[in-house]
Amino acid sequence: MAAYDLSLRVWRGDADGGDLHDYTVGVEEGMVVLDALHRLQQTQTPDLAVRWNCKAGKCGSCSAEVNGRPRLMCMTRLNLFAPTDTITVTPLRTFPVIRDLVTDVSYNYEKAAQVPAFAPGPPTGDDGHHRMKQQDVDRVQEFRRCIECFLCQTVCHVIRDHEENKPVFAGPRLMIRYAELEMHPLDTRDRRELLREQAGIDYCNITKCCTEVCPESIRITDNGIIPLKERVVDSSYDPLVWLGNRILRRHR
Repeated sequence: MAAYDLSLRVWRGDADGGDLHDYTVGVEEGMVVLDALHRLQQTQTPDLAVRWNCKAGKCGSCSAEVNGRPRLMCMTRLNLFAPTDTITVTPLRTFPVIRDLVTDVSYNYEKAAQVPAFAPGPPTGDDGHHRMKQQDVDRVQEFRRCIECFLCQTVCHVIRDHEENKPVFAGPRLMIRYAELEMHPLDTRDRRELLREQAGIDYCNITKCCTEVCPESIRITDNGIIPLKERVVDSSYDPLVWLGNRILRRHR
């Protein structure tokens, strides 16, 4: 594809409000949306606020909404669109705007700080080392691929459409963090009660929209949230588990 003029519509503003501005910028074959925005900065709008870092799809910094779909701008190639299309870039809708395309995602870090850290028990091997089966390694490795782009958080309608749910629902990214710890065979903590009371796992109705936008192809719903829901239900409603927990509490 030869060089051409791209029609860009970019949201400009801050916490007090803003609107979409139309631009035309020259682009070439092989460019991504972030490249187009950088050229726009270089040639027309040096004050445009855009968050980015690695430009390789691994830092999660350049998240935005491109034509209404949350994406990593550095991984969204311009050849996904026709040369005559107008590409509209807006900030992530779920989080407060700081300026232009930069949003305040501190909510996610505040929720992350509430997750109890990994707590391994003493080594069980005769040589003083921990032992894990490869299938257990593979299961938790999937969750560790998360780059914290927060695309799953911004599409989650529980917090996207209901600001009042943020204090009581951690969102899919943090569910994956809980899953990474809860399913780790060496971890000794039980976070199931926290999943209900603090993370609000009951709020999730498994629409799988979070899985659809994950750039790392993590099966957030099927491999993370649903197994966590099953664990929480077992501990809360299974009569034998409930009785066992009561007995243990009495003897502590």
